[in-house]
Amino acid sequence: MANALHVSLRPALKHAAMPSGAAVLDPAGPFACLGASAGMDGLAVPVVPSALALFGPRGACLLAPDGPLWVSDTGHHRLLGWERLPDRDDVPADWVIGQRDFSREGRNGKAEPGAATLNVPTGITPLGEGMAVADAWNHRVLIWYKRPHDQNVPADIVLGQRDFQTVDANAGRQEASAQSLFWPYGVHWDGARLWVADTGNRRVLMWRGLPACHAQPADLVLGQQDFCTRDENGGGTPTQASMRWPHGVATWSGRLCVTDAGNSRIMIWNAPPTRNNQHCSWLLGQNDPAAVDHNQALYWPNAATLHMPYGIAASGAWLIAADTANSRLLAWHGEDSDAQAARALTGQADFHAKGDNRWALPSRDSLCWPYGIAVSGAVAVVADSGNNRVLLWRLSRDLAP
Repeated sequence: MANALHVSLRPALKHAAMPSGAAVLDPAGPFACLGASAGMDGLAVPVVPSALALFGPRGACLLAPDGPLWVSDTGHHRLLGWERLPDRDDVPADWVIGQRDFSREGRNGKAEPGAATLNVPTGITPLGEGMAVADAWNHRVLIWYKRPHDQNVPADIVLGQRDFQTVDANAGRQEASAQSLFWPYGVHWDGARLWVADTGNRRVLMWRGLPACHAQPADLVLGQQDFCTRDENGGGTPTQASMRWPHGVATWSGRLCVTDAGNSRIMIWNAPPTRNNQHCSWLLGQNDPAAVDHNQALYWPNAATLHMPYGIAASGAWLIAADTANSRLLAWHGEDSDAQAARALTGQADFHAKGDNRWALPSRDSLCWPYGIAVSGAVAVVADSGNNRVLLWRLSRDLAP
């Protein structure tokens, strides 16, 4: 059993300590914390699975503004579901998918893979009337056509595998294909298309419309010249088409956005791509398409730099990214087309600061390697992975719709 820091829920930073720019999330701090228990000693304790505990959650989303809330409890290889949006700390989950009960853990429930088992679940997204989950180390995406409202509801179809029992990377082949996946970490439904960050194949795949059958081939690929290749940065110098470690996908005011964590950048297409390997329109985080250094080779970050961004979401005119290795959230406004500097910040005292939990014990409004961010209405759901918790936080007045 792995250990994790016992989280101290000390008061949030005072408003005066916030950066001079806008705040991404309410400076008063989150209204609910799920997962990590309150405590003041800072000692490492076992993360024992229960209806309250989370271990390295990497994804979460609200399927509707008031719920259900589903969380990818990644380290416990399960999904936890709350029927209603929790309004306070330590609300136990109502449902579990992936384990026989709340007290169990283990890859695929320590049994054979199936339609309700998981192995390192990560990204999660509303999908029509249901949801999709990136089941990363089973090399597949699970799709439910209706929102699960019970324990261990089996998925309806699987992408990346021919059936629910098969879990080979790229279907057991060296090459990729339009039907295969290798460590998919991110999923996003834009209302007409399903996008999957097929991370281990260093590409993003797109399906037009709701997939209808197991192993349905993708319709479009980004990051590679064709569906068969899987080279890092397309086998050459990074470009506005290549990817190293794509992780999160979002649509923002008609734009497609992909976090390319391995190149410490966000790729933005001004309209949904229509051609394989289409170049993005512009980048955030790097001044040159060939540049890959985190924080642009600077020790301290600034409002225009990124270090392994993973999560991404949009709220109206704002794009929000989890700048994961800098342990902060950044936001850009839509009217700043092709601007490099973020306008808003949460998690650090200013744009030049970094450090897990601001180089201190965890506090209620600090972050440690946030992997996931999702927004529904005025509520942001933050998978604060390094602190073994999910934070439910209202958008700041600057960003609120």
